[in-house]
Amino acid sequence: MAPQATTETVRSARQRFFTHGEVAEGLVAAPILRSWQRCAQQGLDIADPPRVEPISAPALRELQQRHDLLRRMTRPEIEALRADAKLTDSVVILTDAAGLVLDMAGNADFADRASKVDLRPGVPWSEAATGTNAIGTALVEKRPIAVHGAEHFFHPHRILACAAAPILDPRGALAGVLDMSGHAGVRHLHALGLVRLAVEQIEHRLFEHGFDHCTVFRFHRERELLGTAREGILVFEGERLVAANRYGLHLIQLDWSALDQVTATEVFGQAEPSQTPRQMRTQAGLEVIGRVIAPRTHSITGGGKSSLSPQSARSSKEPQPVLSAQTQAALARAVRLLEANVPVLVQGETGTGKDMFARALHGRSTRAGQPFIAINCASLPESLIEAELFGYEEGAFTGARRQGQKGLLRQADGGVLFLDEIGDMPLGLQARLLRVLQDRAVSPLGSGRPVPVDFALVCATHRALGDLVAAGQFRQDLYFRIAPYVIDLPALRTLPDRRDLVRTIWSRLGGAGLNVALSPGVEDLLADHDWPGNFRQLSGLLRAMLALAEPGQTLDASALPSEFLREKPEAAALPTVPPTGEGALSDVTREAMRAALEACGGNVSRAARRLGIDRSTLYRRVLWDRRRQS
Repeated sequence: MAPQATTETVRSARQRFFTHGEVAEGLVAAPILRSWQRCAQQGLDIADPPRVEPISAPALRELQQRHDLLRRMTRPEIEALRADAKLTDSVVILTDAAGLVLDMAGNADFADRASKVDLRPGVPWSEAATGTNAIGTALVEKRPIAVHGAEHFFHPHRILACAAAPILDPRGALAGVLDMSGHAGVRHLHALGLVRLAVEQIEHRLFEHGFDHCTVFRFHRERELLGTAREGILVFEGERLVAANRYGLHLIQLDWSALDQVTATEVFGQAEPSQTPRQMRTQAGLEVIGRVIAPRTHSITGGGKSSLSPQSARSSKEPQPVLSAQTQAALARAVRLLEANVPVLVQGETGTGKDMFARALHGRSTRAGQPFIAINCASLPESLIEAELFGYEEGAFTGARRQGQKGLLRQADGGVLFLDEIGDMPLGLQARLLRVLQDRAVSPLGSGRPVPVDFALVCATHRALGDLVAAGQFRQDLYFRIAPYVIDLPALRTLPDRRDLVRTIWSRLGGAGLNVALSPGVEDLLADHDWPGNFRQLSGLLRAMLALAEPGQTLDASALPSEFLREKPEAAALPTVPPTGEGALSDVTREAMRAALEACGGNVSRAARRLGIDRSTLYRRVLWDRRRQS
């Protein structure tokens, strides 16, 4: 790491960069200079300090609950750093993967001063929100970094001296940031080193949960470092490498792109399980000391994803949905389509993992190192969605930011654009999106000059777009453009071995680590349930049960909420329908069809799923019957 710049040097660098527009190479550390350049390109203005608002208290509590596992995994290090922070007038901060502050501990007086510049829980500290700062810049650079005084982009923040390190989950995805911040007038020379060591311990601890079904290699060239945060860790599901830590990848001279590509045999040959350390040799000839820990449970997932990964489970609240063999094959085909710039549409009920599928698609493509921009079309206010998507020029409308804004479509340039809930996009914007897809260019608001863009497109919806097209609520030409290849994600109730699924999610949530078990009766009830909310509903219930359990307890049916016990499987209200095999309606009575439609409020897609037939088949039959009756 470059030595810390002096106050005069930083002042000179700022003058050259912000006043004269010169690149101040050599005057400040390269990551600081790169951050200044990024902030300027994003339209931030040092004369216009950020006006960031904290999220509401209920929203912060909900976010903290979603990141409960991350907070528990980091608690020992935060408690250890708290004592040092109190002595040095500092605070220790934990953020999520977007840079939003989840927790703060340490010196109360400095915490009060820091809150004056919005360094407090509930406030986003990404570069895009608050300019150059240790939290946001560590997220972008994916490396530990210190930002001192005037190295911050905005003037109010130069009271701070901050050191931060990103926390990577076992898939190499950002899980959060650990930061130590104090007053710029006090030199805390060891802050960055303390934060780095703490993050190493946290990342090592993340492997304690969620990998009982995998073979785990723990190894190092030095026997003394086995069992420490410096040991290498490689996790294989079957033969495939699905998780690792930085040290493990470094020792075998690979990087994160090796995940899902490399096999255990390719790395270690035929290595037998061994709980005691023994001499091993990699296929590349590296001599190491290591242990090989055999799987403790049956594998059902088909994809080893960390329960902390924002690219997957997004939080401990939502462990990875199952990738069946059929879905894995569809994912492999989708990767090939993405490489050929062919759009992919992902369909599935709420909670089936559409976002996870899209992120896995991005992660396995050659665009993995480029941006993944996810946009929920249902959550953006209609009054803002056009500016958010297409960006705008300075003065485009009242309240527009100085120097304008790039917009999310341009931010996706070079990477993957994920449009979630595409069926909820207003019709007017559908026309503009179609133009972007046809011309491969974006015209920002207030500008007549189109800007070329290059992104791969993935869309998702829980709605039947074909029905929306027929109803005039979705453009047919846009539908044909975004849906040349459609993937249907299976509902949880259709998956085999749901008992094993319950056990795996329970383990990933930390049940085994807390020595809390589910009784066989509870496992049966959970496995037999209909789960209209799919993985999101199941994992939410399991998380609530775990939060209410006592260590060492075995949970019986009394631990289930009364609402769960009162719920009936959705199909129970329907007449029994024989399997249709090929999706024909020859064995489905008109009475069953009518009952299904009534139970689903006339929703053809839901009725078809309940009958076990294709939606288009039922739709054609409904139209035929109506025409015949008329």
